[in-house]
Amino acid sequence: MGAGKSSVGRALERRTGLARLDIDETVAIQFGMPIAEIFETYGEEKFRDAETETLRNFVSGRAAIIVTGGGIVIRAQNSDLLKRLGTIVWLNGDETTLFERASRRNTRPLLQNENPRAVFSELFRKRVPLYQAAADFEIDTASRDHDQVAEIILTKMEELATR
Repeated sequence: MGAGKSSVGRALERRTGLARLDIDETVAIQFGMPIAEIFETYGEEKFRDAETETLRNFVSGRAAIIVTGGGIVIRAQNSDLLKRLGTIVWLNGDETTLFERASRRNTRPLLQNENPRAVFSELFRKRVPLYQAAADFEIDTASRDHDQVAEIILTKMEELATR
């Protein structure tokens, strides 16, 4: 949350011309409402089910940029599906910077509570090992803009392709 996944995904789409599948955008369209409203109306579990189903329905074999929400890794099956689809890039940063970014807008359903900082810290602590296990490589986005991160991803992808 707050690492810049959606913005970097759009930057990669512009640079490469590849199709971009944003899981959160797709789920929001399916439900006909924003993610925060899905959480409020149906709960997190229903959202996670839709997230997994969207990922499962993606056609492998065609090059694309898949942008996920920060919680995609909490289900092991999602990490497995992503690994089958291609290279997993973990956009990371220091906790303070990510929380500041995630808090800018009031659209993060998991942060809509009495102590969003404590919730963010707990999510961060629980998710980091899951991201580490799933990712092919990690990029620290804390001091980089979206275009810089996109360029690093493209360079690393090129390096991986020549191995």
